[in-house]
Amino acid sequence: MDSFSFIANADTQVISDLYDAYKQDINSVDSSWRDFFKGFDFAQTWQEAMGGGVGNVEATHVQKEMAVISLIKAFRSRGHLLAKTNPVRERKNREPRLNIQDYALSDADLDTVFQAGSFMGLGPVSLRKIVDALNKIYAGSIGFEYSYIREMKAKEWLRNKIEKEALSFQPSLDEKKQILQKLNEAVVFENFLGTKYLGQKRFGLEGGESTIAGLDAIINKAAEGGVKEAMIGMAHRGRLNVLANIMHKSYEAIFDGFEGNVPNEIHGDGDVKYHLGYSSKHVSPSGHEIAIKLAPNPSHLEAVNPLVEGFCRARADALYNENYDEVLPILIHGDAAVAGQGIVYEVTQMAKLKGYQTGGTIHFVINNQVGFTTDFEDARSAIYCTDVAKIIDAPVFHVNGDDPEAVVFVSRMAAEFRQEFNRDVFVDMVCYRRNGHNESDEPRFTQPTLYANIATHPNPREIYTQTLIKRGDIDAKLAEQMDSNFKAELQARLDMVKQKVRPPYIPLKLDNRWSELRYAEAKDFEQSPETGIDQKVIDKVSKALTSLPKGFVALKQIEKVVADRKVFFDKGQLNWATAELLAYGSILTEGKIVRLSGQDVQRGTFSHRHAVLHDANTNENYCNLNHIEEGQEKISIYNSLLSEYGVLGYEFGYALANPDALVIWEAQFGDFANGAQTMIDQFISSHESKWGTQNGLVMLLPHGYEGQGPEHSNARPERFLQLAAEDNMVVANITTPANIFHALRRQLIWEFRKPLVVMSPKSIFRHPKVVSPIADFKKGRFQEVIGDEFADKAKVKRVLVCSGKVFYDLEERQEKDKRKDVAIIRLEQLHPFPAKQLDKELAKYKNAEVCFIQEEPENMGYWSYVVREAGFNKFKSLFARKKSASPATGFLKVHGQEQAALIDKAFDLNK
Repeated sequence: MDSFSFIANADTQVISDLYDAYKQDINSVDSSWRDFFKGFDFAQTWQEAMGGGVGNVEATHVQKEMAVISLIKAFRSRGHLLAKTNPVRERKNREPRLNIQDYALSDADLDTVFQAGSFMGLGPVSLRKIVDALNKIYAGSIGFEYSYIREMKAKEWLRNKIEKEALSFQPSLDEKKQILQKLNEAVVFENFLGTKYLGQKRFGLEGGESTIAGLDAIINKAAEGGVKEAMIGMAHRGRLNVLANIMHKSYEAIFDGFEGNVPNEIHGDGDVKYHLGYSSKHVSPSGHEIAIKLAPNPSHLEAVNPLVEGFCRARADALYNENYDEVLPILIHGDAAVAGQGIVYEVTQMAKLKGYQTGGTIHFVINNQVGFTTDFEDARSAIYCTDVAKIIDAPVFHVNGDDPEAVVFVSRMAAEFRQEFNRDVFVDMVCYRRNGHNESDEPRFTQPTLYANIATHPNPREIYTQTLIKRGDIDAKLAEQMDSNFKAELQARLDMVKQKVRPPYIPLKLDNRWSELRYAEAKDFEQSPETGIDQKVIDKVSKALTSLPKGFVALKQIEKVVADRKVFFDKGQLNWATAELLAYGSILTEGKIVRLSGQDVQRGTFSHRHAVLHDANTNENYCNLNHIEEGQEKISIYNSLLSEYGVLGYEFGYALANPDALVIWEAQFGDFANGAQTMIDQFISSHESKWGTQNGLVMLLPHGYEGQGPEHSNARPERFLQLAAEDNMVVANITTPANIFHALRRQLIWEFRKPLVVMSPKSIFRHPKVVSPIADFKKGRFQEVIGDEFADKAKVKRVLVCSGKVFYDLEERQEKDKRKDVAIIRLEQLHPFPAKQLDKELAKYKNAEVCFIQEEPENMGYWSYVVREAGFNKFKSLFARKKSASPATGFLKVHGQEQAALIDKAFDLNK
C-alpha cells in the first residue's frame, strides 16, 4: 500500500485545486475532470476524506476513486504497449503496468461502482466494466499514442473520439461490403499478377492489403470534409495496387507494362512501372468528388516526401487562397524507411513552419516489419518506427492490419483530425510481407521463423470474410462472387493486351496550364527569347525598392542599402543585387508568383539582397517588392530550416505544381548542394526523361575561388555537367547583372520549363566592374556567350575561353598590361552547350590559339564537359589548378599564389 499512499497523498492538493477551479469556471479544467466532478458529489466526499466524518462514503473509497482515475490515465498513456497490433508475432513485454494491482486495486473491487467511470464518459459503473472498456478501447486491435500532445484542445478531441466512438464503432452493411470489396480487389490483383507474371518484380502488397481499404477510407472521408484534391507520395511497395485500386489506372495499362511494351507517344526514356505517377478523379460513396494524384518516385525511399508537400503548398497558394483544408498531402511509408531515412525528419520539421506548412499530412505506414532483409530490431532504436511523430505532437494510431474495420476506423479518424486541426497524423498499420523484398527473393534466408508463421497465415480478406460470415453480415456466396467477377474482369483486360489491343498512354496530368506548354527542341537554345522590360516597369519597381514606409525605423546599414539602390537607378548602372530584385519585381507585375527559399535568403548569405527588411525597434518585416502596385502578385521569401535535401525537394514540388511561378532555392554556399544530391540526381536532372514532367526550378549555388577553403569554394559544376544531356536542364555561370536578370525572366517566358542551375558568383556581388547599364534591361536577351571588346582582333594570338568569376581576374590583368593580343570569351551558359554562339565568337580570331582556363582543379570544373561538347581539337591547352582530391587549398596565401600563377600562365604566350 505504500505506493498507493504516495498516489493519494501526492495528488490530494492537486485534485482539491482542480475542484476549486472547476467550481469557479467549469471550462477551466480538462473535460475528463469535468465529467468526473459532474457525476460525483466531490465536495462532501472530500470533506469526509479529509476527516470531516465518514458519512455514507468511506475515505478509502475516495482514495480508490483516485486510483481508478490513475488507471484510466495510464491506459490512455500506455495502453498502446498492451494493444494486439501485430498479426504474426507476439509483442515483447513493454511493461505497460496496466494491471489493477499496480494501482492498489484488487479483484475484490471489480464489482464496486466507481464514479471515476465518468472520467471516460461511462458514468458511475463497476470497475469490471471500466477495465473491460479500457481494454477494448486501448488494448485491442488499435494502439493509440496521443498523451504527449501539448495542445489541450487537440488532445481532448482525440480522447473523446477514441473513447466514445471506439466502443460504439459499427460499420453499416454497405460499409462492410465496401471494405470487403477493396480487400478483394487488393488480394485478387496481387494473386493475378503473381500467377500471370511469375517471377517479375512488382513489389506486391500481400500481407498489407488492408492498405487499400485504409486509403479508400482516408480519401472518402477527406472528400466529405472538404478536400478538393490529394497528392499521394509513396515508394514501390504496393504501388501497382494503389495505381489500380485507388488511382483507377486501367488494368490493361498495367498489364501492358508487364508485357514489356513501350507506351505510345512516350517522351524520354521512361521508367519502370512501379515508379510511375498518375492522376484521376474519385467520387466518394456520399457523392463528393476529389482529384487524386500519385507522384512519380524513384527507388530512393522517402525522397518524394518533400516534393508532395511543396506541390500541395503551391496548389493551396495558387488555387485555394491558402486554404489548406482543400488540399491534402498523403505520404505512404515503409516502416524501415520512415525510421531510417533522415529526409523524414527534415520534412516532419517543416510541418509547422510558416514557409512550408501544408495544413497537416496524413502519414500511412505499411509496417511489414522487415526492411529488405533487416529485422525491425536491427532497423531502429526507437520502440516504434513512427516515433518521429512525437517531435511535432502528431498522434499515432498503431493498428493490426488483419483487422480491416479497425484500419478503416483509424483512417477515417486520421482524416477528420487533419481537417479539424490542420496537423500531421500517423497511421501505423502493422502487417507483414508475404514474399521477399521482390518476388524472386527468398525471405527465409534471414527470417526463417517469421516466414514459417506467415506461410500458414490467412490473408486479411480471408480473415475478414470469415468474420462477416460468422456475424451473419454476408453469406459465403457473396465473397465467392466478388472473387470470381473480379478475376474474370482482370482476365478480360489481359486478353485485350495479349491480342495487341494497346491501351492509350495517359501520363501524369498535373494541371491544365501544363498542357499549354510544349517540350523544348534543340533550336530553342540557339538564341534566347527577348526578355527586356519597359521603362515604366523599371520606374515602378525602382520606386518600390528605394522607398521605406512611413514610421519604419531601419538600421543605418539598411538605410545605406536603400540609398545605394537609388544611386544605381539614378546613374543608370545596376549592380547584381539590384538587377536580381528588378527581375523579381518585373515578374510580379506580370501577374506571376515568385518564391525564394533557402538558408538566410531574405538578406542573402553575403548581405547583398536585403529583400526583406526588419524594423530596428519592432522587428516587423517589410518587403519592398510586395509594394510595387495595386493588384500585383506577391513574392514569398522564406529563410529555411537548416536543410538542403528536404527544402530543395519541397521547392521542386512547388515548381512542379505551378508553371507560372518562379521558384528559387539558394544554397548558403554552393557546396551545400552536396546534401541534396539525391534530389539533383533522381528528380531535377532526370524527371523529364523518366516521367515526362517539366519543371522550372532555379538553383542558385554561390561558387568561386576566393581563398575560403575547400568547403566554400566549389559548387561542383562538374557533377551537374555530368548529369547534363538531352537539354534536360540549364547550367550557367553568370557574370553580369543584366544576364542574371534575363536568365531569371527567361524561365517563365520560354514556352517550356527547364531547371536552371546558376553557379552564381560571390565576390563579384560587390565588384566595382560588375554593373550593367539600364539599356541592357530594357531590351535584349540572355547572352549564352559574351565576347571580348578590349582585344584587337588583328593582334590576337591567344583566345582564353572561361566561365565565371575568373573572367574578372583575367580582365584585370588584360587591362593592366594592355594585352591586346589576348582575347577573353565567357561561357555564360554551359548546358545546353552554346556551340554556335561560341563558334561565332571564335571565328573572329582565325589565326589565334584557343585555350580553356578555369580556376578549379583540372579534374573538376568545366573542362571535361567542354571538350566533350566542343571537341578536344578545338583547344590547344588547359590552364587550371593541379588535379586534386580536395576542391581547394585551406590556406589563403597558397590560394593567392595559385591564382596568380594561373593568370600568369594564361598570359604567357610561351606556355
